[in-house]
Amino acid sequence: MGLAVRPVFGPMTKGATQRGSRAGGHRLRRMVPWLLAWMLLAVSQPARAQWKLVKYEGRDHVTLDSVAQFYGMARAASGSDSGFLLRSGRHSLRGKIGSNELLINGIKFILSYPVASVGGEHVISRMDLSKVIEPVLRPGRIAGADGFSTVVLDAGHGGHDSGARGVFGVEKQMTLDVVYRARDLLTRMGYKVKLTRDGDRFVALEERTRIANQYRDAIFISVHFNAGSSHATGIETFTLAPRGVPSTWQDGPRVSDFHACAGNARDQENMALATASHASMLSRLGMFDRGIKRARFVVIRNIRIPGVLLEGGFVSNPQDASKLATAQYRQQMAVAIADAVRRYKSATAGPATPTLVVRAGMESESGNAARP
Repeated sequence: MGLAVRPVFGPMTKGATQRGSRAGGHRLRRMVPWLLAWMLLAVSQPARAQWKLVKYEGRDHVTLDSVAQFYGMARAASGSDSGFLLRSGRHSLRGKIGSNELLINGIKFILSYPVASVGGEHVISRMDLSKVIEPVLRPGRIAGADGFSTVVLDAGHGGHDSGARGVFGVEKQMTLDVVYRARDLLTRMGYKVKLTRDGDRFVALEERTRIANQYRDAIFISVHFNAGSSHATGIETFTLAPRGVPSTWQDGPRVSDFHACAGNARDQENMALATASHASMLSRLGMFDRGIKRARFVVIRNIRIPGVLLEGGFVSNPQDASKLATAQYRQQMAVAIADAVRRYKSATAGPATPTLVVRAGMESESGNAARP
């Protein structure tokens, strides 16, 4: 474990030598008990996990065994030769070789890259370790994430932009109704709430991000409903794709994926907020879990505060749409949003845990997940 120690004595001028020497001696004697205590503590600490780094398809991966060792998990029977299950008293990771779907504590996450088998070992990309697993399992290590008092709510579409259309209504009306309800709940919880639109009017995407960026002590939640085939169903949550990583289901990265986005400075907070939001919607709405996914939508790409985009069901699916049309469903979605804000603030205010120790050559991509 490395330790950055600030020098006890700084450079002195000639006239201050005698004063500094005498004062320095007193300071050193006062520090001796502290130094001895620190040395005893360091000796008594158990050896920390070491990451095993594997190169696969030109990208850095880590073995699932080292992931399990660090997070205090044990392998359990998965019920499949290609599947795996890591479990501890508090957490679980379940997945399958060749798949980019990972269940963390029972919630579906769509990874940037599939889990692979290399030399007989199961490996996961270092990007997914630092940008997904770490902020989900240890949100309390995200510095300053809980320091917000404002929630910016974004009702998708509006005005001439109706959004998705279904037999039970249009998206722009449903999103605004959910946002109004969530605003009332969050206001009663003591938060300041700002809306990107407060009526049936068109607001450009760039204007929505400008509104969000006016507030530094804030988080951003954009509310939408989906459209697709009549069989498509369920809820999904989008967070900004990390730099250099393709959006979900995109066939490989594009040149534009390597451009710097303002929102990527909040990658870990984005994932923690997405996890809290998705978990709350699943528990409140009882809909099919389509997972937490990656995208570069303008409203989450260009904001400088943590943000997510929620899809609360399909207006194109008759069963989904009949639920979305009810005030009860939209109220429960609003409750889920308020609960997500509470969960996020509580989780990110949690106690810090030991710093990760890594093998030489493996550097942090997140600032928290893999710092020597």
